[in-house]
Amino acid sequence: MGDLKQKKLFLLDMDGTIYLDGKLFPGTIPFLTAVRRAGGRCLFLTNNSSKSVDAYAARLAGMGIPAVREDFLTSVDAMIAELRKRPPYRKCYAFGTASFRTQLLEEGIPVTDRLEEDIDCLLIGFDTELTFQKLEDACILLRRGVDFIATNPDWVCPTWYGSVPDCGSVCEMLYRAANRRPQVVGKPKPAMVLLALERTGFAPEQALMVGDRLYTDVASGVNAGIDTAFVLSGEGTLADLETSPVKPSWTFEDIAALHRAWTSC
Repeated sequence: MGDLKQKKLFLLDMDGTIYLDGKLFPGTIPFLTAVRRAGGRCLFLTNNSSKSVDAYAARLAGMGIPAVREDFLTSVDAMIAELRKRPPYRKCYAFGTASFRTQLLEEGIPVTDRLEEDIDCLLIGFDTELTFQKLEDACILLRRGVDFIATNPDWVCPTWYGSVPDCGSVCEMLYRAANRRPQVVGKPKPAMVLLALERTGFAPEQALMVGDRLYTDVASGVNAGIDTAFVLSGEGTLADLETSPVKPSWTFEDIAALHRAWTSC
């Protein structure tokens, strides 16, 4: 475990960490302000691929948090980075929202949302516009043997009334139907954390990954070799901590508790 006082780069999950279903946690703005005044940096990392970075920036602005595109890294960024390492695909089926498809197209990824003969890769994200047609198309493509890449393995997305199925749940449905599992590129993989370090220039020992899920947020930090903070304001619970093989560097009730611990060091 590192020294909490040394932390200057805070990599923050969003849903369940700084807000829940659009309602900002009371401790969020004081924490962000304190980090900025101390010469640190906060980046917002999310596995949620259903919205664009511009949409997230607008959402935070509506909550009183000024943010620009450079303040965000999403699982779509991780997917694009992965795709650029590979030989170009002829065409990718984008199983996700219209925003998900647009983000890929804007980065030069050839995508479609229709079943076509020249598709050689299935890309799947958190889809709030899910239809049975997409599930059927995906099963057909997977049985053809196309490559299969998913933004994230999250089972659920938290809301004010509980949870809704996230990308991981849909991927599990497809596994049961077509016996194929995807390559995951978002958290818990280290790609987003490593991109954040590369873009900001901070050293790993100066960085802290903060999130409400052990199996994605905390695991991504562990896999990238940085310290982590598990907050209990979203999906994760102390019971999860007792049974999880992934252990955080610190556990806090919420971001306000992290703020108090950091400033008291």
